[in-house]
Amino acid sequence: MSIAADLGESLFYMLVFPGFVFLFGYAFVAEYADRKLYARLQNRVGPPLVQPFADFVKLLSKESIVPENAEETIFEAAPIVALAGVLTPILYVPVWSAEAALAFQGDLVVVLFLLTIPSFALIFGGWHSRNAFGQIGTVRTLTQLFGYEIPFFLACLAPAVAAGTWSISGIASFVASSPLYIPVFAVGFVVALLSLQAKLERIPFDVPEAETELVTGALVEYSGRKLALFRLTKNIELVVGAALLSALFLGGPYPAGAIAGAAGTAGTVGIAGAILGFAVFLVKTLVIVFALTILRAVLARFRIEQVVSVFYLWLVPLALAQLALVLVVGTAEVIP
Repeated sequence: MSIAADLGESLFYMLVFPGFVFLFGYAFVAEYADRKLYARLQNRVGPPLVQPFADFVKLLSKESIVPENAEETIFEAAPIVALAGVLTPILYVPVWSAEAALAFQGDLVVVLFLLTIPSFALIFGGWHSRNAFGQIGTVRTLTQLFGYEIPFFLACLAPAVAAGTWSISGIASFVASSPLYIPVFAVGFVVALLSLQAKLERIPFDVPEAETELVTGALVEYSGRKLALFRLTKNIELVVGAALLSALFLGGPYPAGAIAGAAGTAGTVGIAGAILGFAVFLVKTLVIVFALTILRAVLARFRIEQVVSVFYLWLVPLALAQLALVLVVGTAEVIP
């Protein structure tokens, strides 16, 4: 394949599918599903299908104000950096076949790093808004980040150790071909799910935002298109996070035990296999979104010290126990 063809293919992956255009649309679908289920669990009707997109367009049409005392460059750059941080990881997560669009050995480490960028962008943007509520929310975001990142990383490490690879595509293929590992990963999946909920700052881990206390915390001074970009970032992060957990713990875009296109021949999967894989990807990611929605509906907000205690006293030990279990199972060769 020529250099021009390679470049064109890479640009298609980044800008159209599974990149920006796909994530832009699927993020609104996921937000709608989240809000609709949340409303039904509260015995409300919920929004119409176009409401998330309409809210985004409305914010784009509003005036975007920069506070007088804010550090303008950092304040304006923060939402753009946050959005860039969540658009990139999907290129390394399998969406329709056993191999991601730009998969390489070690892409799991890159994805975990990229998923921290939105939190740091929010921290810098909120702090440099010079608003008291925004800075308190920023401190809470940073404090919570130290709580959830360790168990999230440890939970994602367990499937990598079991598969013997740092490639997300390789892990997904391993889980799909060895479905008996799925129940072995159950503890790690729960830890990763709770950590993702905290990463997204959703109830019960929404203490950095806490509308009743901090008037949306670090985002209090953001308006117009900058606020729209931050909200779009959260929606895309929800989709990408769900896709990552699907690949690591549920076998990615394929039903357990049925790989269409094994590692090494992933690029040869036919149109029917790609459609089936993509459909399974959508189902699995939406199931994870629904699980996060149920957590949001049935739990109350924690205090910041409770958040840190939950992660350090419970989830970190559970993540370590998951890692130990994987090592025992792998060493004893309990599962072929």
